[in-house]
Amino acid sequence: MIGLPVQPAVAEALSAWIDWLSHERRLAASTVESYQHDASIFMRYIRDRLGFEPGIEDLAGLKRDDLWAFQAVRQADGIGPVSMARGLSGLRSLFTFLERRGICSNAIIQAAEMPKLPRTVPKPLNIEDAFETLEVAEELAIEPWVGKRDRALFALLYGCGLRIGEATGLSVRDVKGLERIVVTGKGNKQRVVPMLKVVRTALEAYLQSCPFQLDDDAPLFVGTRGNRLNPAIAQRCMRQIRAILGLPDTATPHALRHSFATHLLSGGGDLRTIQELLGHASLSTTQRYTEVDGARLQAVHAAAHPRAKRRI
Repeated sequence: MIGLPVQPAVAEALSAWIDWLSHERRLAASTVESYQHDASIFMRYIRDRLGFEPGIEDLAGLKRDDLWAFQAVRQADGIGPVSMARGLSGLRSLFTFLERRGICSNAIIQAAEMPKLPRTVPKPLNIEDAFETLEVAEELAIEPWVGKRDRALFALLYGCGLRIGEATGLSVRDVKGLERIVVTGKGNKQRVVPMLKVVRTALEAYLQSCPFQLDDDAPLFVGTRGNRLNPAIAQRCMRQIRAILGLPDTATPHALRHSFATHLLSGGGDLRTIQELLGHASLSTTQRYTEVDGARLQAVHAAAHPRAKRRI
């Protein structure tokens, strides 16, 4: 973490923490990057609050008022509750690491209460919109092979429930034989997901048309220069699809993953199986989809039941 306004000992401790998150905790690169960003913001705030570059003793001496003031500033800057919670989680991780390494201890920050987050319900696409998304993804591309790539990518998200980062992080060897996918998810945890025929067909079409030589160690999805595909390209493509199909802003690449889980549940899939396919560590995360399906069933009941339109 070069360039932070902190004393050398703090900078060294922060670098060790980032290395620990990456190699021992094996957190996703995006999570490590977010924690590093939030810690940088905190250190700059503490420098401004103290009037000098903080050292190890200054971190150990931080009070509850320091933390509250920092959170108040963040809130005034328009930072939402989810980002606030992530930032606090990162700080707790940092100070836990510092204590375990015998560098310093600050029980106030380690015991800081996480803000209550609003309970959100996943917003999936309906089945028709999900299939139309695949069709339009292929039609939008200027080059035919790029269209087949985008269709295959979105087919993986909807047909196998992958996260966008998981899909773009795949190598060719991860789909060897085109019968199953070896997915590396959060925390570098691996899971095996079966491949539907429609996904296999889309991948075969893409691999046959791709102009680049893709050996086993090569990235599965590549950009027009042959490098690993940036997830931002898929997100931009989805924005174009939203405009064409008139879909809401919630129709993102991740919404295809939500659609995978919701449609499986609607079709009779059990929660435990869906949890394994999605790679959720906790069943409670998967249970959110029962709320989505329950709302759909309630709407169908209200529209179709003969007593729904009459007073009981």
